[in-house]
Amino acid sequence: MVRDTYPGDDQVDGRDESPAERADRNWSEVLQELRVMQTGTQILTGFLLALAFQPAFADLSDGERTFYLVLVVLSALSSIVALAPVALHRLLFRRHAKTAVVAYGHAALITALLTVSLLLVGVVAFVFDVVVGLAAAWVAFCVLALVILGLWIIAPLVIRARQSARETS
Repeated sequence: MVRDTYPGDDQVDGRDESPAERADRNWSEVLQELRVMQTGTQILTGFLLALAFQPAFADLSDGERTFYLVLVVLSALSSIVALAPVALHRLLFRRHAKTAVVAYGHAALITALLTVSLLLVGVVAFVFDVVVGLAAAWVAFCVLALVILGLWIIAPLVIRARQSARETS
């Protein structure tokens, strides 16, 4: 089936859509990714905030308290960054700026993935530090950082390279 015959289609990509339709589709995808990320971040934030009100919190060392506060800030920062595209969309609503909103959303999602990855490995390291000790915390931190590096960066880059090689063949 021959595609890309729509007169307003500006890309040969197997879809018959105008630039506005493409921007709408891309915005829907950005929103779905934001929803997935925000749920996990909210759960981690709730966990972190509840910790400060536990009796054992008083037993934390100064270093552990500082690390905890860094994690709370990272959690808040992750939520703020992930919600930034929604705020921009509200401010630019009906201004015909969907392409700019999608580009901003993409950049915000990449930034949010970075902050969430730091938050995830940090929370696990914090728990390991409190429960088992600092050496175990470093091991957990490094293992999870490698898993994130592999699954979130290396695997997608390999898949992208293979896809590009197929497209040029």
